[in-house]
Amino acid sequence: MNIEQLQTLIGDAEIFPRSIRVVDGETFAFVKHRSQHYLIAVFNPQIPALHHSKFSGEVQDIDTETAIKWCYPQRQNAEKLRALFPFTAPVPMGLKKTFGAGDRLGLAAPAHIRAARATDEAGVGLILAQQSIREMTRTQRTPDQVMDAATWGSFQEGYDQPWGADADHLKTEDDIKLMVDAGFTFFTIDPSAHVDDHANDYDAAKLQQEFDALTDGAELAERYADKSFTAGEYTVSISQEELKRAAVKYSRAVTHTVQLATLLNELKGEGNFDLEMSVDETESPTTVAEHYFVANELKRRGVNVTSLATRFVGEFQKGIDYIGDLGEFETELKKHVAIAKELGPYKVSVHSGSDKYSVYPIIGRECGELVHVKTAGTWYLEAIRTAARCDVPLFREICAFSSDRFMTDRATYHVAEDLSDLPDWKNFADDQLESLFDNNTFRQMLHVTFGSVLTDKSAGGAWRFRSRLYEMWQKHENVHLEIIEQYSTKHLKTLGW
Repeated sequence: MNIEQLQTLIGDAEIFPRSIRVVDGETFAFVKHRSQHYLIAVFNPQIPALHHSKFSGEVQDIDTETAIKWCYPQRQNAEKLRALFPFTAPVPMGLKKTFGAGDRLGLAAPAHIRAARATDEAGVGLILAQQSIREMTRTQRTPDQVMDAATWGSFQEGYDQPWGADADHLKTEDDIKLMVDAGFTFFTIDPSAHVDDHANDYDAAKLQQEFDALTDGAELAERYADKSFTAGEYTVSISQEELKRAAVKYSRAVTHTVQLATLLNELKGEGNFDLEMSVDETESPTTVAEHYFVANELKRRGVNVTSLATRFVGEFQKGIDYIGDLGEFETELKKHVAIAKELGPYKVSVHSGSDKYSVYPIIGRECGELVHVKTAGTWYLEAIRTAARCDVPLFREICAFSSDRFMTDRATYHVAEDLSDLPDWKNFADDQLESLFDNNTFRQMLHVTFGSVLTDKSAGGAWRFRSRLYEMWQKHENVHLEIIEQYSTKHLKTLGW
């Protein structure tokens, strides 16, 4: 059945052309009717039920030989869709360069797919589902909802390239089990609770005390202290003091990562998932010696990471470009890439990677295939741009609310100290409001208050913004997806992808 025939059958509903699939005489497609999306199955009711019967929905009889089943994009149907069309399910991505598109709203996957097609479809692997436990708590979404949104997006766009699902910033065994059950294939372990972020500041006596408290300190000293190691064209020399600080800072984090990796092997089977260790959320940059220590200890203890996130020199603040010396960043990145090749290979993972246009060419050039760029809140931030274009009163309400919430919500983010550089948006004309997105402070204000905006309720228990926002995004879906596609394309192209 071609698209013209299908359109005749479903009337004024909008068909997403790339979604059309024919299986054993049944036609499946994703459509939109009056702001509601549906999976439809067109079938001959005289033929014994095949695939459509597995989906939950309402049947519309057209004639004796034609019927349509209208199915809501809900959990049960998403599970059946992944079984029928495997391309709608995530897979491990391995060492393919990847772009993590943290979609906090469950609406952006089609736009990210379109951006990938517009750049180099076969060259970059998309991580369409990517959320941390913290983000899901703040947006009141479940792992199943995050996974299903990516599934429906991939089906809507007919995206038959492999894509991944990143269970981000996992800290506990319960976190691991929750995300495994939801079908995620990429697991980012965040051992930050086991990192001693004060190790670099300890005086000699305190440093020795903390080092002596490690159960394997003597072994570590014998293995690393006053020794040099080769990583490509570089030599990594680790003095006794550097070893002590690295061990005090990271040894317990390595042990915690090994424990969670062991659990993942038991639950998923070794080699059946992507694994990342993230130590990017520290006060000081990860030195070359520290990187070598962490990576080598993981390898020595049998943990093969797909990617590793260090804390780079300079500042990777949320929602804005890189702050720092580009020459220093490039010099240090080359060393980190050399270690990743020597002790892996594994990918260098860039967290808070959105909007870092000034360093993208360096990252793309120096990392080659061995890179994962992780983005998250910038897509919510840009989604709010839709309101600036399509619902100005709602946009102004959100600006006022976010400015009041900023000092509270910024506590867990590395962003601006205050809103002193915020433009006087209240006096902006309606057609000037979108220019606010060029202001770094405004961007960070919207970025960190996403959870409050999406979950705040009135005294009567009704959503303050959430319902109106989702209605606006559904009504103006084409505008929203165009904004996200253009923004995603800019990221990918600047990376050289």
